[in-house]
Amino acid sequence: MGKIAADVQASLAHRAASGARVGTAARELAQGEGWSVKDVLCTSGPGDRPFEELHKRVAIAVVVAGSFGYRCPSGRGLMTPGSWLLGNAGERFECGHEHAAGDRCVAFHYAPDWFERLAADAGAPRGARRFRAPRVPPLREASALVARAAAGLAGAGLARWEELALEVAGAALRLAGDAPADRGAVPAAVAARITERVRAIERRPDAPWTLARLAGDAGQSPFHFLRMFRRVTGVTPHQFILRARLREAAARLRGGEAKIIEVALDAGFGDVSNFNRAFRAEFGVPPRTYGGWRRAG
Repeated sequence: MGKIAADVQASLAHRAASGARVGTAARELAQGEGWSVKDVLCTSGPGDRPFEELHKRVAIAVVVAGSFGYRCPSGRGLMTPGSWLLGNAGERFECGHEHAAGDRCVAFHYAPDWFERLAADAGAPRGARRFRAPRVPPLREASALVARAAAGLAGAGLARWEELALEVAGAALRLAGDAPADRGAVPAAVAARITERVRAIERRPDAPWTLARLAGDAGQSPFHFLRMFRRVTGVTPHQFILRARLREAAARLRGGEAKIIEVALDAGFGDVSNFNRAFRAEFGVPPRTYGGWRRAG
């Protein structure tokens, strides 16, 4: 995940040095009958106006780096690493970078009739086949798919992307129903402070973060910060930090060269046993098995 975030920073630096216009670069990774997946990198920042577009297809964008604000008819939310943007075909939406620049997503798009058939096959009730929430927060149930989507940026075959497109769609239908309802706009100053802390965690997930430290850096009481962080991101600070560390560890394990103890300590875990338990709870397999499976796959 570190390299993915570094690519975003390199693009932002290039834009600043060259004076290039703000934009979104989309690279097609794979496509099939009724579905497609793209690597989408955006260099918009606080000085750029939010842009409004139309979801021509059903959209599920897995955020792998950066953050941005997202607004659609079903609500609004801050999109952070590990969260999924949800969009219904035919609906207008707006994305903006009011508080921080740049993001990168693995974006899956589905033809409406194809998605309808998939939802029916998955057993989704007819009334639940359109997303009623703007996002899926960085939940444990989504972590393995986030890691696989990020891994795919380094190169994946058509068959693997086709499977992932199906799994992401099915998971989004399940998880969107559990997503917290939109509770109105968060004050801009509060959203800015939360976004700053989110970016700080993304840059250094291994740092010794505590609720007191995060709250102090944001100029808030721990109670208020905890409540606002969960409202803005959909998860608690502890959950967000834990999943950021585990995603970083999963990326290291894919290389297959680092030792488990090195991965655990570099990711910010104090001991290997704690790391093993957390990793298995998040991804369903122990670190050693995950690394071997990724190399074999």
